[in-house]
Amino acid sequence: MKLLIRILITSGLVLLIAHFMTSVSVADFTTALIVAVVLGLLNLFVKPILVILTLPATILTLGLFLFVINAVIILLCSRLVDGFRINSFWTALIFSIILSVCQSIVYKIIGDDK
Repeated sequence: MKLLIRILITSGLVLLIAHFMTSVSVADFTTALIVAVVLGLLNLFVKPILVILTLPATILTLGLFLFVINAVIILLCSRLVDGFRINSFWTALIFSIILSVCQSIVYKIIGDDK
């Protein structure tokens, strides 16, 4: 049940952020649900591999390179999901930061901390 709530919250936040960012487009709520699921799967399977492969860069930048990895995950998701488009790397970087902050705030409010 927690997973379903987290997916619904993430899909709602994706729609909300896409509404305010002109260079991000989401076709409809179904697409946002698919984006939430694909982001979850990419964060589960691909992100740990990228973190391990880029560990020297992450250590050298004191962890700031993780923002780049998040942006790459968002760009990969936009390639995999039809109806979800991000125009540039910088847009994906800003989108990932806003999404992470909004998720943290919402999860803190509803008491669904990790």
